[in-house]
Amino acid sequence: MGIYLNPGNEEFQKALNSKIYVDKTMLISEMNQNLNTEHQNICVSRPRRFGKSMTANMLVAYYSKGCDSKSMFADYKIAQDESFEANLNKYNVLHVNMLDFLSRAQTVDGMIDYLQKRLLWDIRREYGDVDCFDREDLIDVLENIYSQKKQKFIIIIDEWDCIFRKYPGDDEAQKKYLDFLRLWMKDKPYIALAYMTGILPIKKYGEHSALNMFDEYSMTNQRELAEFTGFTEEEVQSLCVSYGMPYDRMKQWYDGYDLKGIQIYNPRSVVMSLLGHDFDSYWTKTETYEALKKYIQMDMYHLKALITQLISGSHIRINPDKFQNDMSTFASVDDVFTLLVHLGYLTYDFENKTVSIPNQEVQKEFINCIEDGGWEPVMDAIRNSETLLQATIDGKEEYVAEMIEQVHQENISILKYNDENSMSCVLSLAYYATRKDYVMYRELAGGKGFADIVFVPRKFRDVPAIVVELKWDKSSDAAIAQIKKKQYMQSLKDYHGQVILAGINYDSTDSTKDDYKRHSCSIEKINL
Repeated sequence: MGIYLNPGNEEFQKALNSKIYVDKTMLISEMNQNLNTEHQNICVSRPRRFGKSMTANMLVAYYSKGCDSKSMFADYKIAQDESFEANLNKYNVLHVNMLDFLSRAQTVDGMIDYLQKRLLWDIRREYGDVDCFDREDLIDVLENIYSQKKQKFIIIIDEWDCIFRKYPGDDEAQKKYLDFLRLWMKDKPYIALAYMTGILPIKKYGEHSALNMFDEYSMTNQRELAEFTGFTEEEVQSLCVSYGMPYDRMKQWYDGYDLKGIQIYNPRSVVMSLLGHDFDSYWTKTETYEALKKYIQMDMYHLKALITQLISGSHIRINPDKFQNDMSTFASVDDVFTLLVHLGYLTYDFENKTVSIPNQEVQKEFINCIEDGGWEPVMDAIRNSETLLQATIDGKEEYVAEMIEQVHQENISILKYNDENSMSCVLSLAYYATRKDYVMYRELAGGKGFADIVFVPRKFRDVPAIVVELKWDKSSDAAIAQIKKKQYMQSLKDYHGQVILAGINYDSTDSTKDDYKRHSCSIEKINL
């Protein structure tokens, strides 16, 4: 057993010893299916604190010849899999955390040199009898071990992308690093499986990647590995029962990562919430505030308007395929938002090709980032939204119209009205305070059509439901009439209680009358 060659299973044992461990061992079954195939090179990227290192340690504990892990896995799902014993502790494993090596060198060349020397030290201790042409060349040594001993290696690399985060603008250093990885792992007979994990997908250069032999699993498409990216709904529901925590609030705070239809929760935050028996921003405290602020404050691509729409609850369509998988090349807003997806600040809807803010924890971080620096009108709308919500519940029609008018006027340079969708965005921002007690839906099917905005009370909240219909150059009374005629209240399904019907109209025509208001509001209350 060495430090880097065939390490032991102690690191994964720490995870199993923890108060909370969610069984993700069936990922091993997925990896076993890829051993010695055309799909043996795998790169999995996901945000910080989403279990990347724990997963790497699990694979080390399972495959490494340097330990006996049968009893360790005996009580977990993988022990029942038909491939379990066939590959258990049967391989030479090289486990490398690139961040450790980068921190010991001043340059990428120095890091690569030190990495090879350190791995060769472990390898020589195990295979000192293997004859090599160049005993100082890592690739030559591995090739000869396989040729003479017929023993293959599994290479597991954690923090594979740290180069691109430390040297974001150094193309030459990045290329040297990628060339080294390509020479080490591409088309090499001594490799049975190569598994890399990091935050960023593999860096692209032009039309091709230097590591195009890898199958990639990222936050824009985790494919068959989606359920292993974080905690699933079923897993979180079970944990909430065990710890006596309300599932609906856990979902509100930490859910929202949509991976091709599988809802994934932030594992770090869920664990900390359960252990502390509260709800707070746990994951974002492990991230740098400046990282998010840097990207959303960029003065290009109409980012201010788009970020405001995201904060209001909008889903924005993007094309993630052009992203160069680094932290410095931005040719469009698509690139900025795709990076935020990989960092965990946005979630990507694969089917609809849209991004949105995933949950309340991340939403709070966005608000923290815009509290100053030219976002005062947006923050004013957010701060006043609680007053607006209460005025709506109280039926204060003129006051509601005035407040919505104020939000519109103060944010006209950011969110200009040109259709009902833009108006809906402003309304969502104005009613920001509803997020605490409500789930907001836009274009929610009900009755004989789609209600523009519906605020459905969260479980165990003693508040009325709200149905909002928007009109353009018509009247607020006509909006109320449409809610009733098309029976939008049916969108509330199993809800029973008071419902606020709010009709809001925007008059886009000019007027010189002193009492002219762009917005008008009608409010009625009914019971279901």
